[in-house]
Amino acid sequence: MDTHAVTKPSVQEALKVGYWGDAVLHAESASIDSAEWYRHIDTARCYRNEVEVGEAIHESGVPREEIFVTTKIDSSLHGYDSTTSTVKASLGDLHLDYIDLYLIHDAGSGPELRLATYRALLEAKARGEIRSVGVSNYGVRHLEELQQAGLPPPVVNQIELHPLCQQRPIVEYCKEHDIVVQAYCPIIRGRTDNPVIKGLSKKYDREPAQILLRWSLQHGFVPLPKSSQPARVRSNAQVFDFELSDTDMAALDSLDKRKAGAISWNPVDVA
Repeated sequence: MDTHAVTKPSVQEALKVGYWGDAVLHAESASIDSAEWYRHIDTARCYRNEVEVGEAIHESGVPREEIFVTTKIDSSLHGYDSTTSTVKASLGDLHLDYIDLYLIHDAGSGPELRLATYRALLEAKARGEIRSVGVSNYGVRHLEELQQAGLPPPVVNQIELHPLCQQRPIVEYCKEHDIVVQAYCPIIRGRTDNPVIKGLSKKYDREPAQILLRWSLQHGFVPLPKSSQPARVRSNAQVFDFELSDTDMAALDSLDKRKAGAISWNPVDVA
């Protein structure tokens, strides 16, 4: 994986171990130590576990260049000066010389502050503190705002994305502007009792989560499954040895409920 820039080739097959709360250490140990599994770690300032993530990275013995680290700054910390200090705080807490990808976690601070935050992240990139700048939970209006301000596009937009919530206008915009789409909640937090999903799981003799991850990959998304269970970590990574047919992809596509299908906060419409 090229950690100097996030491009589709460099992250297309990257999966994630996401961390929240007290489960962090067990999840990290199980996944970072397994050389054949996840190397993409996704955290955020508001998760309050960057220290633990950094400790796990160093204790794993895996070379830094083989691990891809993403963190995020949420709207409560937006602003130029606050962002500059927050990036430095992340570097210190993670015990890293650089962060591969830094995202604006949400657009909730309003146009002025989120633009100032984006500019501060770009300057942090110029200083070598971060390698790439992206956004999360950005709707089309927020992405257009960056373009209208004359700023370079983000390399990534991380949004809730799965068959029940397909965010098609955002996905189309990102594809048109060569922005990598990362999908969080790609396995619908285990809510896989839909008959179509269950039927495909039986047909392919795969776990429902594997069916959902395969759907995401075949659409060109970068799915970010989260688990603290080692068996699930391994299972979620075993999705590159089969492919869903066009007919089965269409069946999953037909499940879209738009906004009503969201299972997370999905704040893509904030002003």
